[in-house]
Amino acid sequence: MTWQAPSRTRLVGLAGRSCSGKSSIAARLAELLPGEALVLPLDHYYHDLGAMAFEERFRFNFDVPEAIDHDLLLSNLRDLARGASAVRPVYLFPEHVRSPEGQRVGPVDWVIAEGLFALLWDEVRALLDLAVYVDAPDDLCLERRIARDVRERGRTPGSVVTQYTDTVRPMYEIHVAPTRKHADLVLDGQRPLAESARVICDRLQIAG
Repeated sequence: MTWQAPSRTRLVGLAGRSCSGKSSIAARLAELLPGEALVLPLDHYYHDLGAMAFEERFRFNFDVPEAIDHDLLLSNLRDLARGASAVRPVYLFPEHVRSPEGQRVGPVDWVIAEGLFALLWDEVRALLDLAVYVDAPDDLCLERRIARDVRERGRTPGSVVTQYTDTVRPMYEIHVAPTRKHADLVLDGQRPLAESARVICDRLQIAG
């Protein structure tokens, strides 16, 4: 059967603890979905900290919902859901500021919103066709986070461990873990990426 584009843009939300595998699953899913798919990382919706002293930015708690520009995220998702384009922010992680230039995205057939709080807000969940929660052991997530933040975000291993212990782990228990109850599907972040992506496709009734 020849695939036909959906009559409207469909949205998938991927939530879970930091470095559980959300981003990697989202990227693999985007490759399997028919039509054009956009991965929308919630990390890029962090508030710009340019008004703070540089040293203070590293003490900022990025693991609470208030760290995210919820209004802009919701506005972008609503625009994309109705088949329009949107200008999403681009976050510069080493400096903890936004790029002066955003990135225009869409319109697309699919939007994959992935991040800690993808299933937190009622207004965001109302837009989703499928809510997915990715789980993985704490020690594995820390190992992955050290590797990612050193490689991509200009961090030192010691600073990553301190942040994980002081804020990432406790804020996960308070803000992220409870959103698992909103998931239509829970995935094991240790499973092969292609397998997890195919499970999502099956739930969306797509052969992948």
